[in-house]
Amino acid sequence: MKYETILYTKEGPVATITLNRPDNLNAYTNLLLEEMLGAIDDVRQDDNIRVLIITGAGRAFCSGADLSQYGDESQRRRPLASVMEMRDGFHQLLLSLGRLDKPTIAAINGPAVAGGLSIALVCDFRIASDLARIGDGSLRFGFVPDEGGAYLLPRIVGLEKALELILLREILDAKQAERIGLVGKVVPHAELEGKAREMAHKIAEGPPVASRLAKRAVYKQLDMDFATALEDIALAAQIVNEMEDVQEGIRAFFEKRKPIFKGR
Repeated sequence: MKYETILYTKEGPVATITLNRPDNLNAYTNLLLEEMLGAIDDVRQDDNIRVLIITGAGRAFCSGADLSQYGDESQRRRPLASVMEMRDGFHQLLLSLGRLDKPTIAAINGPAVAGGLSIALVCDFRIASDLARIGDGSLRFGFVPDEGGAYLLPRIVGLEKALELILLREILDAKQAERIGLVGKVVPHAELEGKAREMAHKIAEGPPVASRLAKRAVYKQLDMDFATALEDIALAAQIVNEMEDVQEGIRAFFEKRKPIFKGR
């Protein structure tokens, strides 16, 4: 598939999606959403890919929806029609990325606001450049946080901090975001790509099937009682316990070497 608004690369077990509209701060359009959905589906189906990194080209991660059509005559006759259309598509992106059971890393290279924040939040890990600025920002335009922020933010930073970010319209620098747990790690801008790949390859060295089942269990069990969660993970254990990867892990332990997991 040929991409116009993203870059999609594979390097060993790691795939990278780079939002590639740098002149527009990587604001998303319908085409960008369509291309991201296609790339995520490819990651889902390619058993050789074990980890996905998402980042942005240029000086931004993603500034949210492209509002450039908001002021044309057709849109004045149909207020926010194109924006709402993009957001309907954006919801599908969040759902697809959230359902991906392979680990995901947001490498936040610059501003990540509104929908850009939500893309980062729906990833499993967030590593930020020290030049990043992060927040929701919806209310600055009179919108509501309909791009996922109202759901995702309180689950990551807690209720009060989420309300502060939304209602006070706060945009945080990277260190402020790290202090409240909005990002897991802040690194010098020049080191961001390397640190994200280092984490991705470390994850990729693990047993791929067990890693995917473990990720799935963590998210599913957020909505389970303890007894149901134990039953759920027991079923996952039945799948992996008979795999060659388990035998390899045990052999490597006794042979005092790093295991080589093949997903079998």
